[in-house]
Amino acid sequence: MFQVDIIEQCKQNNRKAQLQLYNQYCNAMYIVAKRFLKDAADAEDAVQEAFIKAFEKLHQFEAEVTFGAWLKRIVVNKCIDVLKSKKHQLVELNEVHLKVVDTAKNDKWLVEDTVTLNDVKAAIGKLPDKYQYVVMLYLIEGYDHQEISEILGISEVASRTQLSRGKTKLQTLLTPQKNGTRY
Repeated sequence: MFQVDIIEQCKQNNRKAQLQLYNQYCNAMYIVAKRFLKDAADAEDAVQEAFIKAFEKLHQFEAEVTFGAWLKRIVVNKCIDVLKSKKHQLVELNEVHLKVVDTAKNDKWLVEDTVTLNDVKAAIGKLPDKYQYVVMLYLIEGYDHQEISEILGISEVASRTQLSRGKTKLQTLLTPQKNGTRY
């Protein structure tokens, strides 16, 4: 059965097709949610709520992007809602998804070799929410500024500004200290 057929059947409220679509995407969406939410139960809840919303709004899906990308945006929005409501500190990161040091684009965005993944996690967790969300969506999830602006309900300029400021704060937090001062 082709994915288009499954989606069309889901639009007709076919429970079997919905279960098949859920089974196809639930693990990947849980991984996305877990990157945003520390608590496994919160991540599971966010994924469940995202699927409910996706099935309710499936008539709006027009295949301009893949179903997985469309669903991922819903999951990310649900995670952000959870974070905003609980004011959680982020994040469980996976080293594979971390692309903080992007030397090809920005030579000044280098950090010491002694900086560990745990240091980066802790530093991201210390960023103000508005920077945290943009940094995570851009550097970790790979969204561009247009997508971030739509997800967070901010302008693309605000997205770029918050990313720049977030990266500056993140780099400051990752700069080693010597005798209590950063060098």
